[in-house]
Amino acid sequence: MTPHVILRIIAKFLIPLIALFAFYVQFHGDFGPGGGFQAGVILAASVILYALIFGLEAAKEAIPPSWVRIGMSLGVLLYGGTGVVTWMLGGEFLNYSVLIDGYPAKGQHYGIIAVELGVLLAVASVMLAIFYAFGSRQPDLSEEDW
Repeated sequence: MTPHVILRIIAKFLIPLIALFAFYVQFHGDFGPGGGFQAGVILAASVILYALIFGLEAAKEAIPPSWVRIGMSLGVLLYGGTGVVTWMLGGEFLNYSVLIDGYPAKGQHYGIIAVELGVLLAVASVMLAIFYAFGSRQPDLSEEDW
């Protein structure tokens, strides 16, 4: 029997639920507490739990560091790109009312979704990058020095 079998079974059950809750917080952020930052941290926590239970290398195989770097870039690009699009449409930076001509309320709704998705990507990716960096660090002391 492998060690920590109960932890592995419970983690396999909880990790998808944690990720699902992150998306609930993300898309419920328009109407109540929540949004991209909270959802990004929750989503990163699900991957960190996976790494703690199954190992850092398994987590890096599931979500490679190259994807994390791409996620950081895409998150910032989506956030800033939404503002640039509003500039190009004649509005102020991040004034979502101009996104859909004649329907400022819909423009507000779609604009905040785009910005919050950018925040989700950036926050989750940065949290994973920090965890990968700390988790991959080699100890300075050898086993005999402990």
